[in-house]
Amino acid sequence: MIKQPEKYQDFQDPQAHPRYTGIATFFRTPASQQTDDVDIGIVGVPFDGGVTNRSGTRHGPRAVREQSTLLRRINAITRITPFANARVRDLGDCWIEQPYELQAALKEIEAFYRILITAGIVPLSVGGDHAISLPILRAVAARGPVGMIHIDAHCDTGDDYMGSRFHHGAPFRRAVEEGLLDPNRVTQIGIRGTTNDPDMWGFSQRSGMRVLPMEEFDDKGWRYAAEEARRIAGDGPTYLTFDIDSLDPSQAPGTGTPEAGGITALQALRLLRELRGIDFVGGDLVEVSPPFDVGSLTAFNGASMLFEILCLLTEAWEARRGKRT
Repeated sequence: MIKQPEKYQDFQDPQAHPRYTGIATFFRTPASQQTDDVDIGIVGVPFDGGVTNRSGTRHGPRAVREQSTLLRRINAITRITPFANARVRDLGDCWIEQPYELQAALKEIEAFYRILITAGIVPLSVGGDHAISLPILRAVAARGPVGMIHIDAHCDTGDDYMGSRFHHGAPFRRAVEEGLLDPNRVTQIGIRGTTNDPDMWGFSQRSGMRVLPMEEFDDKGWRYAAEEARRIAGDGPTYLTFDIDSLDPSQAPGTGTPEAGGITALQALRLLRELRGIDFVGGDLVEVSPPFDVGSLTAFNGASMLFEILCLLTEAWEARRGKRT
């Protein structure tokens, strides 16, 4: 470090520097292109080849990375200190060589994440559109199906759309079909919006997923939703996926498929904090689309949710490590 602190020795830690300084990395963590000495790896996946409406989420990782530099080191509510407890690294982007070949692109993402899983790294990802969750799950669930807590405006269990079965509205149908998800251990929270298909949520419900629509969330509250998700996830390995369009458009305008009447940022933060103790083995934040954002509001709220997910992954990683020792 060329510039050395003279008065404030806390500045020896780059994460303590003024938040407007330095090269942007996720939460100002060290950047790395190696898998050594990494417990939790944060990865951008700048891909929106699966979008069915408004493109732009390929720019999401850069925007969320920038806004994440505004966050500090300690969770003020849960007191979790992820950067002190685990080796958290920004592993850069899983950039795509063949972005115009949809299934080839998904295979590239899968190959990237298999390297991380083989190295024992817990992946935390930033999309990109929701199609990226399928190849990530192919790596995370390689040894057997996992449960999932899915916070979203949409179930994303659709089927063929305009010639493709692998768009951002279908990853979790494909994941069930491929044996990656145990649908009886899946909860989908905040589902709402208009539809052209009267059976839009049919696959989720028939396969055994717990669909918790926004009306039920609003009536019974975030604590009830968390209790349901915890009950259904049980003690097994669980993946956490957070689509930014689960938030109300007033708090997340920058997304491709907004739906009116969503979750507030505060409700989402409290919901996530209430999920402590679940065995999370990976997570993602998707669908931030900077071209439609206003004042970086969506990217900032996305970074805030990402920090809460990081705290959950850190606690789960610590718990698994404690069982092994």
